[in-house]
Amino acid sequence: MQIAQRLTKTRESATARIHRIVLEREVRGESIIKLNIGEPDFDTPHFVAEAAFRAIQEGQTRYTNVAGTAELREAVAEKFRDEDGIKCTADEVIVGTGAKQLIFNAILATVNEGDEVIIPVPSWVSYPDIAVIAGARPIRVKCSSETGFKMTSSQLACALSSRTRWVILNSPSNPTGSVYSAAEITELAEILRSFPQVLVLSDDIYAKIIFDGGEFSTMAAMAPDLAQERILTVNGVSKSYAMTGWRVGYGVGPRRLISAMNTIQSQSTTNASSVSQAAALAALTQRQESEEFIAKCLAAYQSRRDKWLKGLAKIPQLRCQPPQGAFYAFVSCQSLLLGQYKNPLTGEALRTDLEFCEFLLRRVGVAVVPGTEFGGDGYFRISFATSEAEIDEACGRLQTAVDEIVSHS
Repeated sequence: MQIAQRLTKTRESATARIHRIVLEREVRGESIIKLNIGEPDFDTPHFVAEAAFRAIQEGQTRYTNVAGTAELREAVAEKFRDEDGIKCTADEVIVGTGAKQLIFNAILATVNEGDEVIIPVPSWVSYPDIAVIAGARPIRVKCSSETGFKMTSSQLACALSSRTRWVILNSPSNPTGSVYSAAEITELAEILRSFPQVLVLSDDIYAKIIFDGGEFSTMAAMAPDLAQERILTVNGVSKSYAMTGWRVGYGVGPRRLISAMNTIQSQSTTNASSVSQAAALAALTQRQESEEFIAKCLAAYQSRRDKWLKGLAKIPQLRCQPPQGAFYAFVSCQSLLLGQYKNPLTGEALRTDLEFCEFLLRRVGVAVVPGTEFGGDGYFRISFATSEAEIDEACGRLQTAVDEIVSHS
């Protein structure tokens, strides 16, 4: 069987692969603490589920407009206007089967072979592979802990070229939890004004999960002149409303881009699930219930983040900048990878975060995602979208694992 050459340059999603391995080990009866899963551990709110039940009972089970129902697109436009400060109308909105599909549609609809997509790394694992599948070349801009894992305006200026078609920004970030300030976004926008061929993809999927009373800013609001022709803002209900399995994402952008994305979608999945769209409509329009649910979740995430940081502080070989948003922590294990420590499983020098993460899974049953998968060598990502009891247990197991590595060297 012939497999398309484009797939030789890409791979299975790393987070999906690790989740599959964890499930296989659980089937064998192993006790695994799953800190690798990037989804809320809360149930979808009852009022959202009830809206889905009503939609089924009322026969809302047929095809909808490819771009989404008129009611949902209007609610999305209102959300972007009221919450994010983005001037838009419903005909500039598209609803898809998750934010990932919209990102894929946007890149596929706009790049040609050899075009470039700038991606600040560490980044979500799918951005580079989506670019590759579309025929583009991912340009990874390495962002260090010194800049809070955020791309600076000088880094952006150096990375831009005549072949650049997209710059992807994700704030709050997966995997680092970093959040771009309004000033930082303004500086990036100023650089982009000199490159009129470049589009901006603002992935705001974690916008409602920001800690310590911090503020969220998005480029379409900070640079409305660019938003008119060049910015696609993507969001969805998956993270904020604990609706990952419902598969509803939405985006707002220039009409010409939205039309092109619509064309791609019409030839692939057509519309997002009609029932899921009804559920998303309830999440966006029943504001009091939504705000109460989000506030409850945010308080829990903040408490869990603080507990995680407190537990990690007891393990001097591991370091972590406090995440400003999302529900991830990006942890440095670099001090264990300098060659002086041995891997107790092999007796050889411990060199990579991949080896360290495999050791955690095999020896103490803690599943995390190696930083290499995100473009952050020497780190690993944990999700604290889990109970405080599991966080305590995980910190204890991490301490046991690190102690074993140190004692065997």
